[in-house]
Amino acid sequence: MKAVVFEGFKTFPVLKDVDRPSPGPGEVLLKVAGSGACHSDVGLFHDFPGDPTGFLTPPFTLGHEVSGWVEELGPGVTGLTKGDAYLVYGPIGCGRCKPCSRGQDTYCQDVPSVGYLATGLGRDGGMAEYMTTYARNLVPLGDADPVAAAPLADAGLTPYHAIKRAMPHLTTPGATALCIGLGGLGLVGVQIIRALTGATVYATDTKPDAVAAAEADGAIGVPTDGAAEKVRELTGGLGVNAVFDFVGAAPTLELAAACVAQQGSLTVVGLAGDDFAWNAFKLPYEVDFSSTYWGTLEDLHEVVELYRAGRISPEVHVYPLDRALEAYQQLVDGQISGRAVIAPHGT
Repeated sequence: MKAVVFEGFKTFPVLKDVDRPSPGPGEVLLKVAGSGACHSDVGLFHDFPGDPTGFLTPPFTLGHEVSGWVEELGPGVTGLTKGDAYLVYGPIGCGRCKPCSRGQDTYCQDVPSVGYLATGLGRDGGMAEYMTTYARNLVPLGDADPVAAAPLADAGLTPYHAIKRAMPHLTTPGATALCIGLGGLGLVGVQIIRALTGATVYATDTKPDAVAAAEADGAIGVPTDGAAEKVRELTGGLGVNAVFDFVGAAPTLELAAACVAQQGSLTVVGLAGDDFAWNAFKLPYEVDFSSTYWGTLEDLHEVVELYRAGRISPEVHVYPLDRALEAYQQLVDGQISGRAVIAPHGT
């Protein structure tokens, strides 16, 4: 079968023939419906000089935002029907520690026993015709379009988890929020805040078309030039109650700090990895400054419920598998708004 394989850091991936996998105990073979191309993948082959975790050893098939149809059950798996559509929870932990017991495999305390971080991140992922995952990691999609749903596994789950943690700052009367960076995650983040709260949402990005997309979802667009001053003006000088930085670069971190209100919340979601120089006067007093990574299995079930109810809908651009490398290059070049989804078996 064909697969997009990550063969080394600072090395563009390749589309090649690999063996079709077989499901092991507790696993399921999926016929891949859709696999999202994420900036985290770009970090692997374009940005990172080496493995920042020790658990991303190449080669492996990319793709950690995956949906698919059940094709084959591994030993010990029951209760699933061939042809049914599922979304894949990508993180895979040890299954024994406290975080894993609550479905938070992202923060597994015994990663060495697993040997990789997730589907498509150390373990073969869904940028292929078929892939395996654990039956536990499947979230049913019912009659929802699995190709369009694929980005929910990260671009939906990651902002949902961050927003859920900040809910006390978003549910008071007159609450305000700011989304910085309107790529795949940021645009869905705007939709989630709008779906779950009555907060006024401001949104900013260097791309005018991305800001326009956020405005179409009910946000108030803010140009990047003079963004902090504009946000302060819009909030009567107070700043916003909850800021979500979906980039994590030095300029966006500075913008987030300049916009957050006293006793507000600032969550860094993006993985650009730049430094933020903190001192007692850098942030307003009593700001909850935190970072998040992906989300829980329970969160993903809730994301799918929002999607099936029509409350959120990621913007997707579908490519066949033989154009996957083209999609990745466009992602590197900043030419994709929303999410590129690879559909190995068509739409």
